[in-house]
Amino acid sequence: MPEYPPIAAHGLIGDLQTAALISADGAVDWFCAPRFDSPSIFASLLDQERGGHFTIAPVGDDVTVQQLYLPDTAVLITRFLTPEGVGEVVDFMPVSDRPEVPTDRHRLVRALRVVRGTLTFDVRCRPRFDYGRAPHTLTLDGAAATFHGPGLDVHLWSSVPLEGDGRDVHATVTLRQGGTAGIALETCSPGGTGPEPLTEDSVRAAMAETHAFWHRWIRRCRYQGRWQHMVNRSAITLKLLIYAPTGAPIAAATMGLPEQVGGERNWDYRYTWIRDASLSVRVLLDLGYVEEADAFRRWLGDRFREPRPPGSEPMQIMYRIDGDPELSEEILDHLSGYRDSFPVRAGNGAADQLQLDIYGEFAYAMTHSPDLAELAGYEGWKGITGVLDWLADSWDRPDEGIWETRGGRQDFTFSRVMCWVALDRGIRLATQYARPADVPRWTAQRDAILVQVMERGWNPELGAFVQHYDSDVLDASLLLMPLVGFISPKAPAWLSTLDAMDRVLVTDSLVYRYDPEASPDGLRGSEGTFSLCSFLYVEALARAGRLDQARYAMDKMLTYANHVGLFAEEIGPTGEQLGNFPQAFTHLALITAAMALDEELDRAADRR
Repeated sequence: MPEYPPIAAHGLIGDLQTAALISADGAVDWFCAPRFDSPSIFASLLDQERGGHFTIAPVGDDVTVQQLYLPDTAVLITRFLTPEGVGEVVDFMPVSDRPEVPTDRHRLVRALRVVRGTLTFDVRCRPRFDYGRAPHTLTLDGAAATFHGPGLDVHLWSSVPLEGDGRDVHATVTLRQGGTAGIALETCSPGGTGPEPLTEDSVRAAMAETHAFWHRWIRRCRYQGRWQHMVNRSAITLKLLIYAPTGAPIAAATMGLPEQVGGERNWDYRYTWIRDASLSVRVLLDLGYVEEADAFRRWLGDRFREPRPPGSEPMQIMYRIDGDPELSEEILDHLSGYRDSFPVRAGNGAADQLQLDIYGEFAYAMTHSPDLAELAGYEGWKGITGVLDWLADSWDRPDEGIWETRGGRQDFTFSRVMCWVALDRGIRLATQYARPADVPRWTAQRDAILVQVMERGWNPELGAFVQHYDSDVLDASLLLMPLVGFISPKAPAWLSTLDAMDRVLVTDSLVYRYDPEASPDGLRGSEGTFSLCSFLYVEALARAGRLDQARYAMDKMLTYANHVGLFAEEIGPTGEQLGNFPQAFTHLALITAAMALDEELDRAADRR
């Protein structure tokens, strides 16, 4: 089997419309264009033979690699230390002056420099269009090359000569101390004009502009707490995962990365989940990023105003970043998958699932702003009331639940809790803004949900709230119960539930979503601990007043970050990162855990 880099051995760069993963080996092994959810151009992370890559690495075997970001930016530096010298590749994607305007032009700049001794770099660019399914042709002219693919051209400009290698190109670059070189890749529509010829000045200027953009953005962050570095990195990661033309956040930059190496839990996360995106927006608002939050709320408002097929729910659980509801799932059986983790899926068949909790997250996002009334307007309010009227009739139904299990519908406790949240927040909005609504009916249904959850979602033998009614399975999604106000974080029933989770779901501060053996989810194999849940656990401990335990869990959890502060979806049995990478859910939960723990620690210090 070919050698694959660890999932965690990557940094992320992007330009707010698409993104690339750069491995610590100097390879661009994941890049889609012109959008996050477009077919890949480089995908060796999913198949080293067929996926394609763009690699810059020193010649020789005796190489030590280090990778870091320029502080508080999305400019990534990969350092190569060899007996002959020390060199660097600086990778970044310039952000357009108008990132809100969709474009097919996306530039990835790779600047080479040697800071000590002499180093020879090997450069290889091997694009493979449409997930490696479509052939391309090559036009080569000295230091410029164009790869002609289906519906897209990829231009490569270099400050050093390029050589053909079949339909690919390569180059050898030897630099002495102080020497520099540059290579830029740019996508555009077929027949479009190529980029301007590359010069040292143009590379320097693009890097300075990119650096300045990220510094301006991060200066708006309100967080000034104990975990400043990690919160800033998480905020930048969330920003990198938002499609600027619509304001829609994606769940992760990748598809097909496994929750268990060799397993089948390999999903496509390059879409906008109502749940994930709503919580991301809540976090961005807490950090002071009002523009990003309002852009998503406008996108969200468009979704519930769109006509839906008769008999269907008001919203899907996820959409493409432009709001398109079509996410048909296909298996790319020509790709072997990351370390033979097959099948590789593009699209997501869970889009048609019924997950009632999304209406709670939707209401959560729509209410967390003082200017909601002005933003939504009367037509927007009619859309909100239509959704909540439907929910008042429809909440008492089995669904697939937050984890998108494929083992059949259940009466999931978390889904009921979030239906309670949706109606509760709707009642608050109607009252606060004096808007027309059937408040008595909403109130009756809200109260009925609470009674049902307390009576049927509670297992007296376990002394805990459980995954679904009439079961004895614990579920970490319920860590959100006190955080959304359904129950007090210090209520005896909640503390008993937290203790039960400690015994069953928690290992070394890491938290499993649930036990698939005890609650079959219709899929083979197992998975790692879920990093979102691990950070929710920190927040729940903090709000429960268990501050020593919460801080220890937080500090341990941060040791599982990769070398540049990024998290995938899960942590495996030996500490390896698993699942799609980097995952927005994990980074938003890191931020909320840090803010909650800061608040509770400060409150405890004031009491002392």
